[in-house]
Amino acid sequence: MSHSPSTTSITCTALSFSWPDGTAVFDGFQAAFGPGRTGLIGRNGSGKSTLLKLIAGELTPGDGAVRTAGDIGYLPQNITLDTALRVDEVLGIAGRRAALHAIEAGDASEEHFAAVGEDWDVEERATATLAQLGLGHIGLDRTTGEVSGGESVLLRLAALLLRRPGVLLLDEPTNNLDLHARRRLYAAVDAWSGVLVVVSHDRELLDRVDQVADLRDGEVHWYGGNFSAYEEALAVEQEAAERMVRVAESDLRRQKRELSDAQVKLARRKRYGQKMWDQKREPKVVMGNRKRAAQESAGKHRILHEEKLAEAKDRLGVAVEAVRDDDDIRVDLPYTAVPPGRTVLTLLDLQLRYGARLKGGFELRGPERIALVGRNGTGKTTLLRTISGELEPRSGQALAQVPLRFLPQRLDVLDDGLTVVENVARFAPDATNNRIRARLARFLFKGAKADQLAGTLSGGERFRAALAALLLAEPAPQLLMLDEPTNNLDMASVRQLASALESYEGALIVASHDLPFLESIGITRWLRLDGELTEAKNTTEAVGYPD
Repeated sequence: MSHSPSTTSITCTALSFSWPDGTAVFDGFQAAFGPGRTGLIGRNGSGKSTLLKLIAGELTPGDGAVRTAGDIGYLPQNITLDTALRVDEVLGIAGRRAALHAIEAGDASEEHFAAVGEDWDVEERATATLAQLGLGHIGLDRTTGEVSGGESVLLRLAALLLRRPGVLLLDEPTNNLDLHARRRLYAAVDAWSGVLVVVSHDRELLDRVDQVADLRDGEVHWYGGNFSAYEEALAVEQEAAERMVRVAESDLRRQKRELSDAQVKLARRKRYGQKMWDQKREPKVVMGNRKRAAQESAGKHRILHEEKLAEAKDRLGVAVEAVRDDDDIRVDLPYTAVPPGRTVLTLLDLQLRYGARLKGGFELRGPERIALVGRNGTGKTTLLRTISGELEPRSGQALAQVPLRFLPQRLDVLDDGLTVVENVARFAPDATNNRIRARLARFLFKGAKADQLAGTLSGGERFRAALAALLLAEPAPQLLMLDEPTNNLDMASVRQLASALESYEGALIVASHDLPFLESIGITRWLRLDGELTEAKNTTEAVGYPD
């Protein structure tokens, strides 16, 4: 089932790394990544992004070493570009361009020829790379302040592709990309011929890799093929693991029965021996020898059965560890229910502060589930913030007629200095501590986990805590709005979110580019924001952006 790449281009040897507060991420970590496209997956907090940073040299290991064959290109998860930089500066070609233009203008200085080197077609290559990524409309002399967030991600990728590194590391590259931009990135990944390691929760991207590296409990487990093949292999593994648990449990019960039966037999023998002793039917020496032999035999018998019982417990422990504990969120949220036909939200001639204008009226009624889609920069987040009351519109009205809650991309509804329990208590001040803890347990925050500071949570944990705070709020939200909720979530966390939303009985508006997730939560209406708000008849019409 598992294998390791035969030809290695990235080697991690006895790698150890801890955060300044002493939290260990890796201890003696070993891994080797070979040619081809590798999808690096794992639960939030397992260390995927940290591993990429260690490979890229952004972090220094406490012990061990990372060796790579060839130059490294690294695209981090969170990209911040200086808005004053020109596009050619971001691409890393400004000096060669300037030298080339000087030579073309008649300046034959040696320094210009040295700057250009052999790269006489640098402008053509840069323009072609931008066009390949759908950025052909962006000129080399424009500033990055004129491009959207999604375009800035592709711009950084273009800079890496122009460098032609031997190793390319991508950390959640499709986050914040609309579907049009994602397709461009998929095409670039398909065309990549070197070594590529990509951390992602984007299923469509992961179905383009050659092998999957599953990072779990500080170790990498290798699976050949793409993510779909990985899921099939994992299902077989888990079925076998669960079967082994059943076998081990049966064996443990049998060993307990045998130990109990043996103890009953030994007790009977002891009572019989004592009876013979009391009645003095045999010589004292004979009875003494028999008693000692019986005691020795009983002791050996007991030790043998206890050892077998301990071994059975160990086998059960090993079998249980092989079964993954990807718990689902299961919550009961009856107070979020909205009766069919009840007016939940009304938008009237809304002119957003940034972006679109919504002519006429729009109504949301009953427990509808609305997908809000559209290209980056069209104003989806602005619309949600306007409905939530965070932003005032330029004109028109957004009237919510039920209690609502908004979960932004930044997850800044949490106070990092408070525990998970304390954060939820802020939204439900009349709830008792015991009630909050009981309900948090259903969001997988049990015991000490509920007392963890929000600032120390992993991405997936932070999302669960923020979701719990909003869904457990008082009054219960009958309109819930989520902005790109699956960004930075691992596959297990996305499943947990979907299962939590199954219990939600109110109205739902979700802005997302993650089509598989949207389709999994029972969307009833698709709305497309592109200058104005229009209703699409189906998924294809909603997301059918022209390339």
